[in-house]
Amino acid sequence: MTANAKLTTDALERMESSWFSAWHDSLYAAYHAAFTLGFSLRLQGHRNMVQQGPALLVANHQSFLDPLLVGLCAQRPLVYLARKTLFRNRFFGAMIRSLNAVPIDQEGVGKEGIRTILDQLQLGKPVVVFPEGERTLTGTMAPLKPGVHLIIKRAQVPIVPVGIAGAYDAWPRMRGYPLPAPLFLPAGAGTISVSLGKPLDAKRYAELPREQALQELFDKIQAEQERAEKLRRR
Repeated sequence: MTANAKLTTDALERMESSWFSAWHDSLYAAYHAAFTLGFSLRLQGHRNMVQQGPALLVANHQSFLDPLLVGLCAQRPLVYLARKTLFRNRFFGAMIRSLNAVPIDQEGVGKEGIRTILDQLQLGKPVVVFPEGERTLTGTMAPLKPGVHLIIKRAQVPIVPVGIAGAYDAWPRMRGYPLPAPLFLPAGAGTISVSLGKPLDAKRYAELPREQALQELFDKIQAEQERAEKLRRR
């Protein structure tokens, strides 16, 4: 058994076991309460989430908090990728393992990441990807990496666009700690919101020329980010 196959098998066993389901529900309830109190978290579109089988969730990438934020909005156990170096910190490593993170050598949609994502999708699991490839340095979206189009062509699973707003202000890449926006205070810079869009037809995107597909997917993610921003400022 290869290392990647073992990782995917381990992830499948965790997600299908009853204890993982109970653990996931209780853990995410605690995280939801903490983020609501600490960052005035606002969510919308969870009914758009694919409820069974594989799905590819594509989101803008603003902060370390993003995978957890997408999971809170999707309300379904998700798989996401994380650099192996992040697992070295005992506390943070334990946290991301509990969220079903799969370690890879490098963040982003590189060859190893693409293989791992395709393996997880083939197992019928929903996977979160951040097709910009890295967290934003400015708060604005960067062009999408071409690897996401390859995933779409090979996997042919529903695509769910996700927009995150406020996470950059709460925890930008160059800051070592997050800036909260407590619920009992007026909405501030650290207020976070997430919007899930309706699933997209993978076949259509797979058949488009790569650059056109990437631009249309960028526009869909950005539209959800704008919806999240409006929700954040209410």
